[in-house]
Amino acid sequence: MRIAFIGDIVGRPGRKIIKDNLSKIKEEYNIDFVIANGENASHGFGLTIKNCDELLKMGIDLITGGNHSFDKKREMMVLLETKPVLRPDNYPPGLIGSGLKVCDVLTPNGIEKLAVINLMGQYTMPTVENPFNWAIKLVNQLHEDGIKSIFIDFHAEVTSEKRIMLMMLQNEVSMICGTHTHVGTDDLQIFNNTAYLTDIGLTGCRDNVIGMDKKIPIQKVTTGLGGHFEVPNSCKTILQMMVTDINEEGKATNSFKIKKFCNNHEYIITKAMID
Repeated sequence: MRIAFIGDIVGRPGRKIIKDNLSKIKEEYNIDFVIANGENASHGFGLTIKNCDELLKMGIDLITGGNHSFDKKREMMVLLETKPVLRPDNYPPGLIGSGLKVCDVLTPNGIEKLAVINLMGQYTMPTVENPFNWAIKLVNQLHEDGIKSIFIDFHAEVTSEKRIMLMMLQNEVSMICGTHTHVGTDDLQIFNNTAYLTDIGLTGCRDNVIGMDKKIPIQKVTTGLGGHFEVPNSCKTILQMMVTDINEEGKATNSFKIKKFCNNHEYIITKAMID
């Protein structure tokens, strides 16, 4: 099966570049299933029901989250119960929703199972259970259930936490892709049968500060006075997507990253290094 992952979608500019390009990319690259991190998709903070429906109609099959998942709490409560939307699974027990879903993926070879796990790191994040112990528990249970193809969206601030997750779960899961920083890293690789990227980077405005208008971030670092971050109404945008082929044993056999700029008709393709 061929799986694609997009993140972090930031506001209307991020949604627009997906609307303009995703259908064509899916057809051109024969993508079977699309996952996207949508915790910033609505005005940069959280996800509304309207914007969720919009993203699903564009061809996204499953939406993951992070530390902003509950910024629009009432609507997220509805989404977690009615839509293919996840929140980090290692939030404290008792919280509505889940960060694990086993999906039926239609491929040229028929229906194949794919487990999607959404986890959140510890450093600078809300209160969560230890993501590393949590991941081991989930992966072991999936293996016991016969699920071999596993994707993890690890929403974490520091690169070391994400790299540790790879070292722990190499050859145990199919894909690990980091989100949260909005800054893409240049370390796409297949390490011992696991496709890995420290951070996919944002899909949205690329000419400001992590998808947000530069005014308030500059004000904060120069004066100490914060304010509400705003997604610009007009900007230059980028779409960033990790695409991975997974065989019947759940091993990553090929992986590449697609970058699409709003003012360029071409795609920039980066192929994974294989170790």
